Amino acid sequence: MRGIVVLVLALAAMASARPDTDDTTVMMKGTMDIKQKQVIILKLLNHVIEPLMYMDLVDIGRNYKIEENCDMYTKTDVCKLFVTNMKMGFLPRGEIFTLNVDRQLKEVVTMFHMLYYAKDFATFIKTACWMRLYLNEGMFVYALTVAVRHRVDCKGIVLPPPYEIYPYYFVRADVIQKAYMLKMKRGILDTKLCDFYGIRKTDKDVYIIDENVYDRRVWLNEDDKLRYFTEDIGLNTYYYYFHVDYPFWMRDEIYDKLRCRRFELTLYVYQQILARYYLERLSVGLGEIKTLTWYKPVTKGYWPWMMLHNGVELGKRNNNYVIARDDKIDLLRLVENYEMIIKEAIMKGYIEINGLRLELTKTDDIEILGKLIFGKINKMDRMVVDAYRYLLIICKSILGLNTMTSDKYFVMPSVLDSYQTALRDPVFYMLQKRLCDLVWLFKMRLPSYTKEDLLFPGVKIDNIVVDKLVTYFDDYLMDMTNAVIMTEDERKKTTTDMKFLVRKRRLNHTPFKVTLDIMSDKTVDCVVRIFLGPKEDHLGRVIDINRNRLNFVELDTFLYKLKDGKNTIVRDSIDMHNLVRDRIMTRDLWKKLDTMTDMRDMLMKDLRNWHTGFPTRLLLPKGRVGGMKMMLFCIVTPLRLVDGVDLNILDMNRRDLYVDFRSTVLLDKMPLGFPFDRYIDVARFFVPNMRFVDVMIFHKKMVCDMKTRWDRWVLKNYRMMTMNPIETDTYFVDVDIDTIHDRDMTTMYKNTVMDYNTMMNRDTINI
Repeated sequence: MRGIVVLVLALAAMASARPDTDDTTVMMKGTMDIKQKQVIILKLLNHVIEPLMYMDLVDIGRNYKIEENCDMYTKTDVCKLFVTNMKMGFLPRGEIFTLNVDRQLKEVVTMFHMLYYAKDFATFIKTACWMRLYLNEGMFVYALTVAVRHRVDCKGIVLPPPYEIYPYYFVRADVIQKAYMLKMKRGILDTKLCDFYGIRKTDKDVYIIDENVYDRRVWLNEDDKLRYFTEDIGLNTYYYYFHVDYPFWMRDEIYDKLRCRRFELTLYVYQQILARYYLERLSVGLGEIKTLTWYKPVTKGYWPWMMLHNGVELGKRNNNYVIARDDKIDLLRLVENYEMIIKEAIMKGYIEINGLRLELTKTDDIEILGKLIFGKINKMDRMVVDAYRYLLIICKSILGLNTMTSDKYFVMPSVLDSYQTALRDPVFYMLQKRLCDLVWLFKMRLPSYTKEDLLFPGVKIDNIVVDKLVTYFDDYLMDMTNAVIMTEDERKKTTTDMKFLVRKRRLNHTPFKVTLDIMSDKTVDCVVRIFLGPKEDHLGRVIDINRNRLNFVELDTFLYKLKDGKNTIVRDSIDMHNLVRDRIMTRDLWKKLDTMTDMRDMLMKDLRNWHTGFPTRLLLPKGRVGGMKMMLFCIVTPLRLVDGVDLNILDMNRRDLYVDFRSTVLLDKMPLGFPFDRYIDVARFFVPNMRFVDVMIFHKKMVCDMKTRWDRWVLKNYRMMTMNPIETDTYFVDVDIDTIHDRDMTTMYKNTVMDYNTMMNRDTINI
């Protein structure tokens, strides 16, 4: 009898282990489909601050010996370098990773090379599993993310949003602390504290915590009015994924032909972020973005109110921060000399580096300028990373806590030191404007566009009609479960019993359409560009076009075939180029993977522009309640197709190819930002195939329970006779928490839970 029981238990154990064994066998043979690859990547990135809990992947990592498998990489010198560095030691687990530290940058680049140069997907996964077990979690996530985005056999794999992988970069410390309190109390709720902190529990055992943006204790200056924009998780995800696609340290040989203009695109994206930020400043009554100067105090401080998983806080910068201090003089001189070299090269029209003479006189030479500002130029074909060559790293080190000369491992980074958080700090935009001034100097050396450059013979924009533009604020539930450590029992079953969401307030807009009536005397391919820009500054003065041209944001750019006669083009705001809607939660993606048979359907619908897209919510600036005057600009130009590009990549219905294409205008030979990228000769600028129209952006105020709840607890006026005492104390508050609060709490709590349960049942937020 005992033998039978043992046999049954053994068979049961084999049956339960069979799925993992089969998946592992399939992986070893290199016959995995996109769905199986997707599941493994999701497992590797789940709860990254904790040890790997999936035993099939743990076994792979423990049994793999990198030093014995250097022949499994296309470049054996990459493997040998990694093994040498491994013997010297990498950044320990639990420590904070930042690209702005020279040694950490070199280490993470060697990790990426190991993943990128793996001969097949099986070797790639074995290497990733080994790194997940033994190397720093921040480095692992970064190296794996970049590798997945650049390996050919990883096309179609969807990475979890960075705010779900590591929520500490996107959620305030007080919110995560409340989640830990709930975890320690095993979900026991105090109704009074729940009302004050905005904590709710749904009928599906999901805990929702408000990130109360109306709590302004850390606001230091007027620029904090823009936190709703600079701290938006969608905007910061867009910036992070752009860096992942175009790392400043990556060599050109790794990029495919669709990314050959990477530094021109990098410069353009930074200029567009500045322009979009300026539109938001106008919405709240602020003026121009000040250019950063090294020898004047930074008047705008920033307090991120964020703490990382190991207890290290992201540093606070007070108002009137002095940059030019004794400990940073050497770095300041280095930056000034570097900037002077670039300026002189622009004025002379060439630069000599490592024995190479590089021209800076033609339109295409902007790629060289981009390398000088954001990258580096090597004469030798070596995989070498020299951090001192990167101008942006030096600038960030001066503004932060001097990561250039501090301990090479254990640093205390600022928000500028991570691409997930850099956009939060107002000084980021001041710094980028200083760097963009170098680009504008280069563009000023180029001649203005002539009538022939701008004119499209036989084509005229007859009319432009824009729907009413209305913005508002709404709520969004972000999954921050990965920020809370799992118990031992949860790790054994690889799932957590308590799920945590944070409710954020975010900018949105009602859908709108732009209708273009275009007359043409022939059938021809064209490029349509639509821009949105300001008409007046913060003082109500009309802005000169040459001062204003760099403030225009590219809303939409697309290719179109005009027919002879009248062409009516209707562009819906949700379908404009390279926009992404709200990303589904990773746990919902996991559930869909269990039921789907062909993942390509999801890639073309639910996951469209997942990594490259700009948030469709932020297409419009906030505007004002009474309306803010803006201008919509449209220009239609002939398609000047770049050489060697297949237009079929734009076909979103192709099932044999999955392509992330960030910008349609990269297919056109005209510079990015055309026609606003050069000085405008007003006498020759205006042609029939372009048109300006005035628009108004209205902001609709919405009632938010976070604000009404917060207002009950803060002093709103000095009519002290209306205050209610707490027992016999002399301290007064606006509400009596012993009577009024308890009476209203039951009804409010029930209504709120009902509202959230309704939200939970929607497809977009399926808990």
